[in-house]
Amino acid sequence: MPDVQTATGPVDADDLGRVLVHEHVFVLGEEHRQNYGAWDEEHRVADAVTRLNELKSLGIDTILDPTVLGLGRYIPRIKRIAEQVDLNIVVATGIYTYNDVPFQFHYTGPGLMFDRPEPMVDLFVKDLTEGIAATGVRAAFLKCAIEEPGLTPGVERVMRAVGQSSVRTGAPITVHTNPHTESGLVAQRVLSEEGVDLSRVVIGHSGDSTDVDYLSKLAEAGSFLGMDRFGLDVLLPFEDRIRTIVELVRRGYVGHITIAHDAACFFDWISEQDKAQAAPRWHYRHISEDVIPALLDKGLSEDDIDTILVKNPRRCFGGAA
Repeated sequence: MPDVQTATGPVDADDLGRVLVHEHVFVLGEEHRQNYGAWDEEHRVADAVTRLNELKSLGIDTILDPTVLGLGRYIPRIKRIAEQVDLNIVVATGIYTYNDVPFQFHYTGPGLMFDRPEPMVDLFVKDLTEGIAATGVRAAFLKCAIEEPGLTPGVERVMRAVGQSSVRTGAPITVHTNPHTESGLVAQRVLSEEGVDLSRVVIGHSGDSTDVDYLSKLAEAGSFLGMDRFGLDVLLPFEDRIRTIVELVRRGYVGHITIAHDAACFFDWISEQDKAQAAPRWHYRHISEDVIPALLDKGLSEDDIDTILVKNPRRCFGGAA
């Protein structure tokens, strides 16, 4: 089996165990935090260790953390936490934007003021093959996004750089999408044009939709469906999320389903109070405590659950089904 890089070093793909494919540890505006945020580093690290060890005790062995540039990725902090938990944290490289590229890339690249090969590709490939900055931690997958604004020039540039980096390294890709605009199909088209193997792509946030015909198109093209926002009932009720997965399994797509919460130990886009009121079940425990029992109750088998949590993530990293 191929090795998968984690925040504490490589593990065999067979040893990933049960995987939640889209969980953040922290989502932060680092510049905002350093200037204005009330932040207790020791408290936040200790709290993350507690929450992730609790997740491990509930039967989850690995999380994929798609926190990249634009979401406050800071690998030294993640590495410190990973060294204190008995759970694999797999980190990503890429850029999270709905519109423009960061100014670090705005003037440099093909056809720009400083005309040279795409610098994002060099950065992503280095993160995957050598390590992120001076941390010694290698990313294991790539992340990009396409939201309501659609395929803006900046979004397309990032997506194509992600695609080229995947082709060069073999790393899988997670794409943040908006299923209500069917942007997963746009992402598949662009990545396919760059030569990406769509069977190594997770179309993130597919679980916000009940449009099984749209989701079936994504699966038929080979990609995994990220049913990855369990707990965000404010976006789609729990019962609808469960029914959609059940119908996808009925249609024969269990081999394309992945699940997660898209939760975090700390998320500075909304206050803790607002989060507790709007999404009280948006936490790491929800899938183990509520989602899996509900899926079993609706007719999925233990083998289906094993496929969703173990076999599909392993296959995404090039392991055997």
